[in-house]
Amino acid sequence: MTFQRARSEEQREARRRTILDTAATMLDEMPVAEVSLNELSRRVGLAKSNVLRYFESREAVLLELLDYFLERWLADLDGELAAGIDGRLSAEERGAQLADVLSRSLAGRTVLCDLFGAQGGVLEHNVSVDVVLRHKRASLGCLHTMTELIRRHVPELGDGIPVVCLQSLIMAGALATYCSPPASVLAAYEAEPALALLHADLGDALRLAIGTAILGTLPR
Repeated sequence: MTFQRARSEEQREARRRTILDTAATMLDEMPVAEVSLNELSRRVGLAKSNVLRYFESREAVLLELLDYFLERWLADLDGELAAGIDGRLSAEERGAQLADVLSRSLAGRTVLCDLFGAQGGVLEHNVSVDVVLRHKRASLGCLHTMTELIRRHVPELGDGIPVVCLQSLIMAGALATYCSPPASVLAAYEAEPALALLHADLGDALRLAIGTAILGTLPR
């Protein structure tokens, strides 16, 4: 694929969208750490210098995708919460159902979790203050959305809802990294079964972590 120079704002926006869509496809094939600007440029059909006309770095592309995938997840989460939480139950029981829905939903979105896992240590480096501001504003908007979704089902969490939301997302990133070890570590677990105690399933680990956060936030 090759492109002529984008001359209108519509053409520039189409070019940005192509870059983002291509990067998203790459994330379906490889972890965040393996997504390179060189390969992205090759797949888009632009010189790397031309890709940098639209995004100042690889990290800027991936931060925008993080915002996009988070918004898509929240759109789906609304229905998942409605289907998975029974409003007739006690606050503690609904809290447990909330942990089930969040953990199952996040564990099924490995790209989103992978991006969260790279956010603080990788993606928020090599970007300008302007890019960080846009990303953080989008993140805050998503946090407000998630807070209101959860408030509908477990209002007893009160002012602690934003903290539960933020902790859930942070834990999803951290646990996704831990629960997806490289082949050498998996081979070690297989060679010495006693070590498998250290190998956690992402869904189970998230359910325990998020459930603990919810239980600790509910009033006693």
